[in-house]
Amino acid sequence: MRGRAPLHTAAAGILVAILAASVLAADQLSKYLAIENLPLREAVPVWGEFLQWYLVYNPGAAFSLGEEYTWIFTIALGAVAVAIPVIVVRSVRSRVWAVTLGLLLGGVLGNLFDRLFREPGFGVGHVVDFILTPWMWFWMNPAIYNVADMFIVTMMVVVAVLILRGVRLDGTREHRETPAEPDEQVKD
Repeated sequence: MRGRAPLHTAAAGILVAILAASVLAADQLSKYLAIENLPLREAVPVWGEFLQWYLVYNPGAAFSLGEEYTWIFTIALGAVAVAIPVIVVRSVRSRVWAVTLGLLLGGVLGNLFDRLFREPGFGVGHVVDFILTPWMWFWMNPAIYNVADMFIVTMMVVVAVLILRGVRLDGTREHRETPAEPDEQVKD
């Protein structure tokens, strides 16, 4: 942990809560502004073909996949929203993990809010997406997403990097043995 004292449980929890609330607020404010100011399903150029606003209500997951299973996404988001605070309270003592999980939780809560409280009804609400990057394609659809999605995807990449680098939730690192040098060949 490079000389820093580990976070206390309360400090980790407070940091996660502040970051999650900040991301949730930014996500919901941006969705409110999109709903109030953007036409439905009509591209508004922001930066040419690179970035556009494009308001849609997404019943599915990423790229509108699984539209008929909205309730499953609600349950999954709810489970993650419960699991992150439990993990933080039980194990997180690392600042980098607290920041990562706080930002991830904020993104999860942003989309969970939509699933719970937006039309067509509780638990099956459609997520507000409005950021279009036409150059980013997945299967047959360009990427249309929101602020919560950006935090979810980015923090999942950070989680993968932390795991691959052996950074534990308490901030210590796994000690991986390096491969032994091959024995030098004995010359006659």
